[in-house]
Amino acid sequence: MSRTATTHRETAETRIALSLDLEGAGRAQVATGVGFFDHMLTLLAKHSLIDLTVEANGDLHVDAHHTVEDVGICYGQALAQALGEKAGIRRYGSATLPMDEVLVTAAVDLSGRAYCVWQADMPSEMLGTFNAALAEEFWRAAASHGAFNLHVLCHYGRNAHHIVEGIFKATARALRQAVEPDPRMAGVPSTKGVL
Repeated sequence: MSRTATTHRETAETRIALSLDLEGAGRAQVATGVGFFDHMLTLLAKHSLIDLTVEANGDLHVDAHHTVEDVGICYGQALAQALGEKAGIRRYGSATLPMDEVLVTAAVDLSGRAYCVWQADMPSEMLGTFNAALAEEFWRAAASHGAFNLHVLCHYGRNAHHIVEGIFKATARALRQAVEPDPRMAGVPSTKGVL
């Protein structure tokens, strides 16, 4: 079964084309015009083993906010499309990982219900042209448009680069678990019969 998806989004602020493959090997081809964000999307693909292609053109003369949020919208939509009815998947995933002085936990439930809990205080710091606060905007948009629960907790840390990178890696690892086929699960992993 093919678990791939392609989404497009065009507004007065951005033009996004995004494709992903849940059966991938972690390959990434991304070009958003925001260097640090490209780095985060590349490691998202690598650690989730979800192949990802993103081409984004946005109003970067304003700032990176619209581009980052709209890529998050497209990522969530593509994830939901590629999962289909979610039959035979693990549904849940979580990961706790260190990134130098940072420790982050991310937990995912591909429940069909959008919810994002974000407990990650970080300096409002520019990482190139990427404001560290935009990490939350990306993941809120992805969870909302992908209809999944995402809980992010930064236990501790000081360096904004490390915090954001730790969050992307932990969430990638949680997604990797959640989208995996479960050989023991026949049908949808819910007593309701649908997700």
